[in-house]
Formats: sequence, structure tokens, C-alpha cells
Amino acid sequence: MTDLAQPVSRPPTSFIAALGLSAGFMAFVAWDQSHWWSRKEDYSFGWLVPLFTAYVVYDRWPQILARLRAAEAGRASARWVRWTLNTLAGLGLLCGALFFLLGAFYRAGAGTSQPGTLALTLGMVAIVLPLIFFNVPTAGAEMGTAQEQAKGLRALWADGRFRVAALFIFPVLVWLISAPLVSAIESQISLFLLRKVVTVVAFAFDMLGYPLEQQGNVLMLPKGPVGVADACSGIRSLTACLFAGSFLGATFFTATWKKVVLVAAAMFFAFVMNLGRSLFLTGWAYAYGPDAINGTVHDAAGYAVLGLTCVGLLLLVPLLNLKLEQADAEVAAG
Repeated sequence: MTDLAQPVSRPPTSFIAALGLSAGFMAFVAWDQSHWWSRKEDYSFGWLVPLFTAYVVYDRWPQILARLRAAEAGRASARWVRWTLNTLAGLGLLCGALFFLLGAFYRAGAGTSQPGTLALTLGMVAIVLPLIFFNVPTAGAEMGTAQEQAKGLRALWADGRFRVAALFIFPVLVWLISAPLVSAIESQISLFLLRKVVTVVAFAFDMLGYPLEQQGNVLMLPKGPVGVADACSGIRSLTACLFAGSFLGATFFTATWKKVVLVAAAMFFAFVMNLGRSLFLTGWAYAYGPDAINGTVHDAAGYAVLGLTCVGLLLLVPLLNLKLEQADAEVAAG
């Protein structure tokens, strides 16, 4: 990569201070979210978030230093680009401070709560990215003629400060995944997924010629009823796989479209694998009775969902890289 050439040995003091302050905000959010990581199995993967955040920053550190040098040594962006980015970052910083204070006051008055945790996390995200952006060293002279020809989003991406801040998108936004949603929103998502799972399972067994009756979230089998609990909706595997897909995308890919594809694939795999788990458990209960799916069978099926989804994502990584290498070879040959 061209932006990895000639990295600076040490970033500016103001940038180091911004990173330290950002780490402080993240540490506070981690302390607040740890309440949910230890009490809600759906978010137990949150214990990995601080480690993965630190690893991604460490892994990208040479690239961060290189982009800092490019931002300081290059020419400044066009005036409209600087104005747009400064305005957006300033608004984000202001909104982030308000959300963070709201979450802090809510936590001080009501203790640990989902609305308070979500407000703190949103505030931290909206503070840290602008904080990093504003502390990237800038060039004095405006862009040259060739750079001035960039239009729209390409001109924004060419800005040196934006390119540095973009390297911190995953380490910052990943905290939104580990923060529990407000109960009302989470319940609606879980209920939506649960209804889809129950409906598909009932339809599949009907098509296969195994009669059963659906009564809400309960499947009436010949050997007894099987209740499909909220945990079977797949929201646990969805959040965990979303985190895994985001981390793998941030670690192995630089192209944005590849990261989006991997995150979308993680969500798709999570839903399909959870659906297969529900079909398997229903078939097991159909054959051996509802009590047979309790304990080991139920837990093993759940772990299999996460394991197979992770294997699928790991297999998808080299496939996407292979496609990119082939495309680069074709461009070079042409």
C-alpha cells in the first residue's frame, strides 16, 4: 500500500493526547457495559471488545503513522471540504457531549440501565471520532490542481484528517454492538426474529409431511408441545456474529465494500444457522419427545450455530481476497 511508505516515528503530542482521552472514554464505557456482559448472555462477547479494539489499533499503527505524515506533509483540502468536515465533526462533538452527559446523569440517578448505557455509548462514539479528527496535523497550503478536481465523496475521502479518523471507525463503532439496546427495541427485534423462525419451522415440517400445529410461539407435536423461547429467536447469535464479522472485516480487508459484504454475510449466516438449529431441535423433539432437547442437546446445537457461522466467515475471507487478486491481475494485464 502506498500510504504505508515512510511512516513517521512518533505522532504529534496533541494526537497522542487525543488517543489517551479517547481511551479514557472507552474505559468508562467498558466499565459501564461490563454490567450487561456479565448478566446477559446475549452480550457476553463484549468482554472481547476491549481486546479486539486494542488489537486493531495496534495492527493499524504503521498505517496510522503513515497517514499522519501524509496529512502533515501534503496540501490542505479544498475550502468547502474543510468547512463540511469541520462542521460535521463539530456537531458530532457537541451531540456526543450532550448524550454522554445525559447517560452519566441517568446512571447517577437510576443506576445501571439500558437507556443510560446506550446514551453513554452513543456519546462516546460521537466524541471520540471528532476528537481524533481535530487533532490530526494539517497542511498549510491548499490542494493542487489535480486534487481539486476530486468531486463529492472522493474529495472528502482525500482529506488527510478524514483518512486518519477513518482508521478508527471499527475500534469506535464496535462498542455500539456490545451495548444492549433499549428493552423495547430489543424485544421487538427478538419477537420479529422469533416469529420468522417459528413460521418457517412449521412450514418446513408441514411440507415434509410431519403434521404439527402452531399456536403462537408453541409447536404442538404428537409427543407434546415445544415452546420456542425468546433465546431461540437468534438475537444472541446475531449480535455475536455481527461482532465477529465486523472484526474480521476490519482486520483482513481495506476495501469498504468487502467489509460490508462480510458483515451482511455474518447476519445471513446467523439467521440461517439458527433456523437450522430450530429445525434440528424440533425434529429431535418430534422423534424423542420435548424433554429430549433439554440440556446437552440444546446447548450443543447453540454452540454449533456460532461455530459453523465463524467457520463460514473465515472461509469467506480468502474467497473475497482471491476475487480481489484476480481483479487486480486483470487490470494489470489490461
